[in-house]
Amino acid sequence: MSILTASNLVSFIDELPKNLTYNYIHQKNKGLIRIVGIDCPEGPIRIKRWTPSNGKSEITASEESISSQMIWRIANALKPNLPINVDRLFGGSYNTRSVLESLLAHTPQFYYCYPGRIENNTFNINVRKGHKYLLWLPNEPHNLGEIVETKTEQVISEIPSQSAIYESLTLPKQGNKELNSESKMRHAQIQIALFMIGKQLGYKTWINQNSQAIIYQNKKLNEYEDVLASLKNKTLFIPYKEAVECALPIDCIWFKNEIIMPGVIEIEDSIGIQSGLIRMKNFQNKIPLLQTRYIIVTADDERGKVLQEANKEQFISLNTRFFSYSAVEELYSLCQRRKLSGITEEFLDCFMEKVVDNSKSKFIP
Repeated sequence: MSILTASNLVSFIDELPKNLTYNYIHQKNKGLIRIVGIDCPEGPIRIKRWTPSNGKSEITASEESISSQMIWRIANALKPNLPINVDRLFGGSYNTRSVLESLLAHTPQFYYCYPGRIENNTFNINVRKGHKYLLWLPNEPHNLGEIVETKTEQVISEIPSQSAIYESLTLPKQGNKELNSESKMRHAQIQIALFMIGKQLGYKTWINQNSQAIIYQNKKLNEYEDVLASLKNKTLFIPYKEAVECALPIDCIWFKNEIIMPGVIEIEDSIGIQSGLIRMKNFQNKIPLLQTRYIIVTADDERGKVLQEANKEQFISLNTRFFSYSAVEELYSLCQRRKLSGITEEFLDCFMEKVVDNSKSKFIP
């Protein structure tokens, strides 16, 4: 197993006895944790926590919840033999993050460790003892219910990662109504990131007509040179006139030259994943011989939903890729910091995951 899901982590924790209390990894934290209940397969996990030295008890402790979203985020970050800093992963949010980390550390496949920390000074580089990290070692299990430290020769550069930066952004009005909800703003940010990624990779980008009026850096998206004003005259569509109408509502389409389409992209929340797949499938039906990537872009913790929907029989032929928000912004941040050149289309595949079981259809390339 090289990829974990939320259901994997929940099942690991579900093996812990519910009649026991559990300690935190950090010895200075004298608190206790008890598992109250677990909703399988993906959570939430209900817990109580209290610190006896502060006069607290389980009776007075309130019940708290570790959400499925939180579990999915850590599942997506875990890789075999790769230490992760849980506090940094959650950016200081989620006040039960140390509880989840500690419960995982009590299960056989997880250890804690202190990788070396690189200090880069002006004249030399030193390696010092670093912060606490969680480490997944699936082939070296320890006893259930124990917390075990392991030694590692790995060293970590703790230079903060570069963030994706969105400058002045204004959503268009719909009638007299401003479209300024958090979800619509997030959708627009990701759409801009995809456009900017495409621009640096030398692509022209189709942005659906509802989004072309978004104002970015005091300029409408449809006023940018690399945003296509129309699809009707694209050489690729000349033999497939009906494909144009199916392409118009798609969030983003990348074009390279006149005959290559590196990606057909839908940006969706959990409710819209199936509708995004339907739009891409309708497009594929009109231009079936096209070689491209059909891509769902959504939040990291929606991976399971993408996998579930993309593997339905009617969508198998899309061979859908999952392009998480964090992966989009990692690539966008790289494009902002570096002038990429000589990049092949396969470079994109490093940031996406194929989520379709290819054994289900012999027609998937």
